[in-house]
Amino acid sequence: MTQTIQILEFAQHRGMVRAADLRQHGWSPQLLLRLHQTGQLQRVSRGLYSLPNGEITEHHTLIEVCQRVPKGVLCLLTALRYHGIGTQQPHAVWLALPEGTQAPALDYPTLRIARLRGEAYSEGIQTVTEHGAPIRVYSLAKTVTDCFKFRNKIGIDVALEALKDAWHNKRATMAELRHFARINRVEKVMQPYLESVAA
Repeated sequence: MTQTIQILEFAQHRGMVRAADLRQHGWSPQLLLRLHQTGQLQRVSRGLYSLPNGEITEHHTLIEVCQRVPKGVLCLLTALRYHGIGTQQPHAVWLALPEGTQAPALDYPTLRIARLRGEAYSEGIQTVTEHGAPIRVYSLAKTVTDCFKFRNKIGIDVALEALKDAWHNKRATMAELRHFARINRVEKVMQPYLESVAA
């Protein structure tokens, strides 16, 4: 089987392919350009290719962001949407980065960056594999407490909706919510709301 066929099969399985993926498999990254020039692959964005008839879903955009921003973790409205909680339709991809990390220069999609430090950044990350590629997203309980932490940016109503939705659908436990509230230093802010939903 030629490398070209292997790369095209890989692209079909993964949805998207990068030069780093080719190097990992011992294939020549130059073949990406050749396949692009012959129309067998289309350029989705800088360094990222897919099959011309490949279906680009909402999750492909998230996969692309996670591949292009290795330290990025999907958070806030994007994480809520990923977990199927709340009614928010984010117009940008919300991404958490460690404090002091340079903001990525992506022409597409639009990013909203949340800066986090220490455990507030590192705790609660789930890595989900979709189309063979990793998506890094905060757990639902962590996301709910992040919403309270960033309530001035996204609105307290969004944070309350996320809490009620997660609690009533049994998608987050009180222990998880309290754990992440402590890490995010929003215990006092969340306390009355936690008591209210648990009543």
